Amino acid sequence: MSRIRILSDHLANQIAAGEVVERPASVVKELLENSLDAGSTRIAVQVEGSGSRLLRVMDNGMGMDEDDVLLCLERHATSKLQEETQLGAIVTLGFRGEAIPSIASVSRLTILSRPDDSPVGTRAEVRYGTLHAVHEDGCAKGTLVEVKNLFGNIPARKKFLKSGRTELFHIEEVIKNQALANPGVAFSLQVEGRQSLDYPVSADLEGRMRAVFRYQDRLLELRGTDDGNDTGLNGFLLMPESVSSSSARLRLLVNGRAVQDRMIRHGVVEGLQGFLMKGHSPAGVLILELPADEIDVNVHPAKREIRFRRSQDVHRFVSGTVRQAVRDYQEQKRSELFTTPAPGEQRRAVPPSTAPSFTPRSIPFGAGASASGPRQVRAAQPAVVESREPEVLPEPFEPPPVPAPGERGEQDQQEENPGGLSLIGQLLDLYLLCEKDGQLLVIDQHAAHERILYGKLRQAYLDSNVPSQNLLFPVTVELGPDHCELIDRRREILSQLGLEVAHFGQSTYVVKAVPALISRLSPADILCETLDALRGADRQKDEGIPAAVDALFASVACKAAIKAGNSLQPEEMLELLHQMEESEVFSHCPHGRPVIKTFSRAEIEKWFHRT
Repeated sequence: MSRIRILSDHLANQIAAGEVVERPASVVKELLENSLDAGSTRIAVQVEGSGSRLLRVMDNGMGMDEDDVLLCLERHATSKLQEETQLGAIVTLGFRGEAIPSIASVSRLTILSRPDDSPVGTRAEVRYGTLHAVHEDGCAKGTLVEVKNLFGNIPARKKFLKSGRTELFHIEEVIKNQALANPGVAFSLQVEGRQSLDYPVSADLEGRMRAVFRYQDRLLELRGTDDGNDTGLNGFLLMPESVSSSSARLRLLVNGRAVQDRMIRHGVVEGLQGFLMKGHSPAGVLILELPADEIDVNVHPAKREIRFRRSQDVHRFVSGTVRQAVRDYQEQKRSELFTTPAPGEQRRAVPPSTAPSFTPRSIPFGAGASASGPRQVRAAQPAVVESREPEVLPEPFEPPPVPAPGERGEQDQQEENPGGLSLIGQLLDLYLLCEKDGQLLVIDQHAAHERILYGKLRQAYLDSNVPSQNLLFPVTVELGPDHCELIDRRREILSQLGLEVAHFGQSTYVVKAVPALISRLSPADILCETLDALRGADRQKDEGIPAAVDALFASVACKAAIKAGNSLQPEEMLELLHQMEESEVFSHCPHGRPVIKTFSRAEIEKWFHRT
């Protein structure tokens, strides 16, 4: 006797339910997709008992007649696939024909539906996979699906459900995803008779996103096209400094389908390099549109995962679009902060009380500073060097003496103040305070200088022109075998980074020159940190700079930048502001920390109850 048997339809549906119906949110997802495929413009969801007692989804879509209502209860019955060739280019959200019979096999299911051209509707009642009644019924155009006592016939499965709050959270997430993918559709959610979510029809994605995320601050707009691959991307990201791990997350929509994809997420993170703090994740919504035959959605029964035919091209397109959005944001920020006031508009120079007669003592903005000791404005001096090679260093900057009060002319004031910023002073030997158009700007001097140095190092590397500072007294360094081997293999890239190293015998090497921009750091530390970074120099290249080298630039820029506790003269503060104005990127340090915080006049007046 054969041991192999064909499963009954009821058992096959329960097995399918184990893949499709994981929790109440899975039911909501499948029903919402059916409603959207039916052309609905208004969808309402009602939940009781965290979804296990009652789930009701109502829409105003095209509806079904009696024949279609009965057919939708059969496995693999669908109106969305007619031919085998369509499977390679699926354009609908649903297509398997498994959801309704799977749900019906583990619940008490009622379907009430009426098409627009019919005077009456059809009601079908199914109890745990068995059809109990079908009859005509009066109802509005569209479809109502009611699911009661989910997993009532599988108590063991019901025990695996999480707390009521967790299950409701997942239901809300499903509705939010579909609301973001379809701003032209109204969505609502009632929980135990109380309105929980209400998203009316929105004119655009930004309005719907702000409603879903409850976010009113500036957004980073994404917009890009790849005509060669007929691919488009749009969406919005929350500004990284406004994101907390518990408040928002990144939602990915591909051809209107909410998906989970590590590759796309990695592309977003890569595009935000230098703007996302360690341990933080991007948040917002990213909508990717590409030809249907370029993706495979038939990967998982729940349709959460997809595969791209050209995944590397998609990753490159996503990261490039996000990177361009960051550049556009920098230009907008530069225009806001450093625009010159209109003729006749009053500007403030450094207040006389904070601008005493100048004695050169200050900070090397081109090369970093230590927390103590003498400093020279824009002149870099390594600790072990007493003279310089003139061909590799810029001319030292000698600021002019500060005029006495009343001697400043309008032209002098315009030259001192970058754009329309008015310097107020320094707070806690760490923050620069500025005024612009009735706003208070607080600037982190360390983060600002760190970003400037980082940008200069990157650009010099891309230009193959990293300035090198010869050491008057070369420094000997004892290295381990791994570092010795790296020097031999990476000598060319060491030279490109501005490091000149010679073998002195056995494991001893001599550092003869270091990068001029960070020459105040210890030559031994520069060499060792560079060698550590070069271990992974061949991996994950971005814009022509190996990821490990980019991380090295961020690290040494942080160590070489001015520190908290450095008291600056007004001329030094202005020099830092001018360099921020000239820097390609200035709003965040290389590690993602914000450089500038703005307080509006309205915020300040609210503090003092002047509103």
